Amino acid sequence: QVQVVESGGGLVQPGGSLRLSCVYSGTVFSAHTMAWYRQAPGKQRELVADISSGGRTNYLDSVKGRFTISRDNAKNTVFLQMNSLKLEDTAVYYCHARYRTYKWGQGTQVTVSS
Repeated sequence: QVQVVESGGGLVQPGGSLRLSCVYSGTVFSAHTMAWYRQAPGKQRELVADISSGGRTNYLDSVKGRFTISRDNAKNTVFLQMNSLKLEDTAVYYCHARYRTYKWGQGTQVTVSS
């Protein structure tokens, strides 16, 4: 069964950085659009960033210039580099893989706190 597994979450102070990773265990990873979503307590899940099979990226306005999504097709992995983290970035971050169908990861907690 195909799995999407996130890692890299944790506790960080405001202004700090974290790098999230997501490994996709299925085939034809390079054909997938990969995305990171997040969900804060009491809020709806929102798209943070995505990257197409061709490498085109898209970002939530509030993270532009701070977050960078990238992918390594040889390792079936997508990354989210998060810099200049703010309190409002606190959320569970989910990886999402889409190609003909879609698959969610289980989520990784990111907490920004002083």
